[in-house]
Amino acid sequence: MKITDLRCAVIGRHPIVRIVTDEGLYGLGEVEFTKTYLKPFVLHFREALIGEDPTDVERVMLKIRQRGSFKPYGAAVSAIEHALWDIAGKAAGVPAYKLLGGKVRDKVRVYNGSVRQKRTGDRPEDYAADVKWMMEQPQNFFMIKQGISFHSNMKDTIEDFHYGVTQKKAGYHGAMDQGVISERGFNHMLDCVIAMKEVLGDRVSLALDCGPGWMLPDAIRFARAVEKYNLMWLEDMLTGDYVPWVNPQAYRELTTSTSTPIHTGEQIYLRHNFKELIETQAVRVIGPDPADIGGMAELKWVAEHAYMHSILMAPHGTANGLLGLGALINVCATLPANYVAFEYPTASDPWWEDLVIGLPPQIVKDSMVDLLEAPGLGLDIDAEGARKYLMEEDAGFFD
Repeated sequence: MKITDLRCAVIGRHPIVRIVTDEGLYGLGEVEFTKTYLKPFVLHFREALIGEDPTDVERVMLKIRQRGSFKPYGAAVSAIEHALWDIAGKAAGVPAYKLLGGKVRDKVRVYNGSVRQKRTGDRPEDYAADVKWMMEQPQNFFMIKQGISFHSNMKDTIEDFHYGVTQKKAGYHGAMDQGVISERGFNHMLDCVIAMKEVLGDRVSLALDCGPGWMLPDAIRFARAVEKYNLMWLEDMLTGDYVPWVNPQAYRELTTSTSTPIHTGEQIYLRHNFKELIETQAVRVIGPDPADIGGMAELKWVAEHAYMHSILMAPHGTANGLLGLGALINVCATLPANYVAFEYPTASDPWWEDLVIGLPPQIVKDSMVDLLEAPGLGLDIDAEGARKYLMEEDAGFFD
């Protein structure tokens, strides 16, 4: 089998990868809907892939893996890797998880970071009402992750929240505010945590997506202040999101200062950039994204390495879409006992649920997702239904 074409089309806001072969099989991969601009990055790998056997996934990846980078520029490589596993599974007639070592669980646990409504504000009562609404959703999520501090609007809506420079171009995804947090801002965040925990109790766990942007002393003080609330973790306080470095030394100082678990990893590309973070016990939880780290096999390697160092694994995935959901389900079925849950992703637009073939009517039941048993990633796109969302230049995407 040989690759005859690599195609990429932006459907909705998701760049969708399609690898075509000379035997009629094709593979699909999906990029987060926050990265519409990555289509050219995908297509510049076309020449490298044509003529290769897509079922030799590692051999193909050796040609392109070094050409990715930290989020967002590892996404093109990652989506291609997903499409290769999709083809390999179809060629073998088995789900992709069988080729990644086989399942260790029949259902995969997920948590909520993306099923949400617009919050009414950034006051404690607004956060309390928000988590109450989430608790009432039919998925019955065991855990909710909420954005606070620099990963929320409170940095803009709470007067004198911090003493750093405030970004003027509001809405640019990936722009980072950073600075020392004021006493007022600090106390406001604590009040929001208290309000949410009063609603959630011990029925639903709470994690906080915090940044990046914190200074280390503030991060230490806050992590200690919330210890009694038994949070699942504090995420990306120092680096994370679109920050292209890791800073394990500072994270280790934060981690060793508190019993509150510290989490990072969604922006990190390749196993090599997790090495020091894991081996120095710099965090308690890592959260790589299979659509950013370099793919499913790369994520599994990191999960195994973390397992040997007693570090928990909770993969990121919030905007990965429904094909991205297929990738998450397949790889997380194979992960060792340090796996907690992955962040359940949503798509850019509600009509995606009508386009993706292979998902049950209710995907999440009691915070669990069944494995997909169809070959490859287990999902496909209704080509005829999707054509109306294609730009003219992508008219041949499904041919």
